[in-house]
Amino acid sequence: MATRLFEGKDHALFYRKYRFSPQEPLKKVIFSYLDEKVSSFQLAVDVGCGSGQCTHLLAPRFDKVIGTDISEAQIEEANRAPHPPNVSFLAAPAEKMPVEDHSVDLVTAFTAAHWFDLPSFMTEVERALKPAGCVILTSNTLDMTLHYGDCSEKLTQIFTEVRLLVSVTQRLGIIKVQRVTDDYEEIFNALPFQDKKRITDIIDKVPMTVAELMGYIQSFSSYQTFLKARPEAAKSRLQNVEKRILETIGVSSHETRLEFWNRQVCVLGCRSS
Repeated sequence: MATRLFEGKDHALFYRKYRFSPQEPLKKVIFSYLDEKVSSFQLAVDVGCGSGQCTHLLAPRFDKVIGTDISEAQIEEANRAPHPPNVSFLAAPAEKMPVEDHSVDLVTAFTAAHWFDLPSFMTEVERALKPAGCVILTSNTLDMTLHYGDCSEKLTQIFTEVRLLVSVTQRLGIIKVQRVTDDYEEIFNALPFQDKKRITDIIDKVPMTVAELMGYIQSFSSYQTFLKARPEAAKSRLQNVEKRILETIGVSSHETRLEFWNRQVCVLGCRSS
């Protein structure tokens, strides 16, 4: 069964507001692969879609896009947000897509596949995809750095400290997080297609304000677990991190812009025709 960590309404709200869609380097990989491999652009399914930021990415290329997530709260946020008319969102597990057999041209999962029941999900991918249909599974890695002038090393140290601290409160699904730390090697090996590849050196650079960075931290499942277990400690830790970041940069405004760098991994595969 898939791990369920993103289902609270408050968590879903932070997820929609502060999670970002792929930047140009990752989009280039995705669109180049689509241009090379996909011959039909009728239907794409984005599983584990959360609040839908990445689902929108597929809308200009496909006649119809369905975003699914096991969390009804995430789907409510996705439906509440503006989205193209050819995009719809449904609550459903990744291991049971609401589509007919062999009807899908592309299956995607953005920073989600490591939470799935892999054997069941891969069986479902084979059921859903058309002959020559494709699958693209991407994820943020834990290689995250902050950049601002000559403060980058110190800022990254502060960010890493808070990420590691809140992570120790979350033991549920820790084995599945190892799928991220091994750069999706297990997921690549589980993909039942001969035509497949894995790319591990994509660097996305995301501009964000200090306030947006604090929101991004609050969207972590590990922070939300920490918040539920020790609410005052979690809030105090977040305030302390924000204070240290502003002091390190030497500013007082939460709207000060910095840059968040994250290495992405991407598994791409195509079913035989």
